[in-house]
Amino acid sequence: MESQELMTEIMEQVTKRNPGEPLFHQAVQEVLESLEPAIEKHPEFVEAGILNRLVEPERQIIFRVPWVDDQGQVQVNRGFRVQFNSAIGPYKGGMRFHPSVNLGIIKFLGFEQILKNALTGLPIGGGKGGSDFDPKGKSNGEVMRFCQSFMTELYRHIGADVDVPAGDIGVGAREIGYLYGQYKRLTGLYNGVLTGKGLTYGGSLTRTEATGYGLVYFLEEMLKAKRQTLAGKTVVISGSGNVAIYAAEKVQQLGATVVAMSDSNGYIYDPRGIDLDTVKQTKEIERKRIRSCVSCHPSYQYFEDSQGIWSIKCDIALPCATQNELDEESALKLVANGVIAIAEGANMPSTPEAIKVFQDNNILYAPAKASNAGGVATSLLEMSQNSMRCNWTFDEVDAKLKDIMTSIYQQTSRAAWEYGCEGNLAKGANIAGFLKVANAMMAQGVV
Repeated sequence: MESQELMTEIMEQVTKRNPGEPLFHQAVQEVLESLEPAIEKHPEFVEAGILNRLVEPERQIIFRVPWVDDQGQVQVNRGFRVQFNSAIGPYKGGMRFHPSVNLGIIKFLGFEQILKNALTGLPIGGGKGGSDFDPKGKSNGEVMRFCQSFMTELYRHIGADVDVPAGDIGVGAREIGYLYGQYKRLTGLYNGVLTGKGLTYGGSLTRTEATGYGLVYFLEEMLKAKRQTLAGKTVVISGSGNVAIYAAEKVQQLGATVVAMSDSNGYIYDPRGIDLDTVKQTKEIERKRIRSCVSCHPSYQYFEDSQGIWSIKCDIALPCATQNELDEESALKLVANGVIAIAEGANMPSTPEAIKVFQDNNILYAPAKASNAGGVATSLLEMSQNSMRCNWTFDEVDAKLKDIMTSIYQQTSRAAWEYGCEGNLAKGANIAGFLKVANAMMAQGVV
């Protein structure tokens, strides 16, 4: 069977087995299309059914999460953990608390996590979890009661050498603290079963900054290959959560100007640059909408439509908010306005049509599974510190993070060249990650 025919057959199988899960279908389709050169070179993977096994999770867990709100009313949410592939290590991947969460979203994220984790060069498999619970507008007591109920079911499925969850959208230091406290209460174990923990109970320096910093380290390498730097560049960043804030911090340190940031309601813009301290105060401490920044900086312009951020003229765009936020129309606007590089901080933030626009116009494009791997890489560094009962300095962890991101760029670039798609980092990332996982699966037999 020819590789293209095989990919079509597998995709039909995925669609049939997983109806109503378009994001999962999109993630699988993008990977399968990239892997044709690798499959042609390695027919043994077809014979062993590697692709058929790769697209099917090893385990899918769905559970009820009952909790009591501040009015004494019983609320019920749904919890998920998809343990997708453990060929190269224990499952590793964040948890997302957001009303949009469903099984299809968790599967898309878990599937992406397999190859992303493989690219780090560290021994971790891929998984993801979460709930349709919305922490926004909830009191600390409500969030605590929900997290305790969530962990009361989840704890029996995870462990430091089995599955190590972390944070994602809606799951920050507060939520990780409550989850870890309940895990310890139920098991009596004090180990590295969750990452993103506070510094007083096993967390790692640089973990908060890791995904944003790592994104910029990857971007630096991509620009360096074209003999360019960030100095003097104009940058637009979607989102104002953890990834966006620390990507902004790092690009500013390297001499670029961040002129716009957003949240799900709208975006702020100032051609002279956004004051990051104000954004941190607003989003991390006060937990307010980004429009509140305008009260401190009257020169800021605020626009209700968050999608409009891509119409701003910039040299570099960093989509750091959510999946499929950057569509074809937005991509065309960026290209028309002279953008030279796109680096993804969110998971799958660009639609397939947008990616094609970037590639057709020779725009430097960094795919999420490579460029936003810094968070999970530093999570494993946190696990290492927990195992050794030690703490590394900020600079030590940051240096290791930069080395990992540099290595990821080199792997993706080399794989793209070796498999006939030089410069296409999206295909390079998929191929490089897949080869590591596929070889491990081959060595372990049909499991």
